Amino acid sequence: MSSFQTLTGTVAVVLLSGCATVTGSEMQQVTLTTKAENSQAIDGARCKLQNDKGAWEATSPGFVNIRRSAEDLTVECKKAGYSDGLLKAVSRAGGGMYANVILGGGIGAIIDHSKGTGYNYPDMLPVEMGKSTLVDRRNQDTAK
Repeated sequence: MSSFQTLTGTVAVVLLSGCATVTGSEMQQVTLTTKAENSQAIDGARCKLQNDKGAWEATSPGFVNIRRSAEDLTVECKKAGYSDGLLKAVSRAGGGMYANVILGGGIGAIIDHSKGTGYNYPDMLPVEMGKSTLVDRRNQDTAK
């Protein structure tokens, strides 16, 4: 095998190894729900989701497209007749970030970190009205 073929193969492995800058999106779709303290679903709560990349408004239940970030996501929901519900969604580095460090020498990880593409939030954001809740992507990944 020539050195050119070896180099080409190495570059292909690095680019296709799960690098979030190549394959990932800056956006993530999450499912937002609200419930009362007795676990009964509450429809029509107005919610604001926010991180360092932006802020989004939604009505529960629903799907929300948010920008990924290394920073945690805060969610505040309001509905007449209920105390406000607060939720903090912990952002976690995805597998592509580690592959970037190992195979790409860290350059891809720096790009993924600054763009947010190397991070994920939990897919489900269950806000409980009247409470402050913490959801962590790590718990979602270990439950699978």
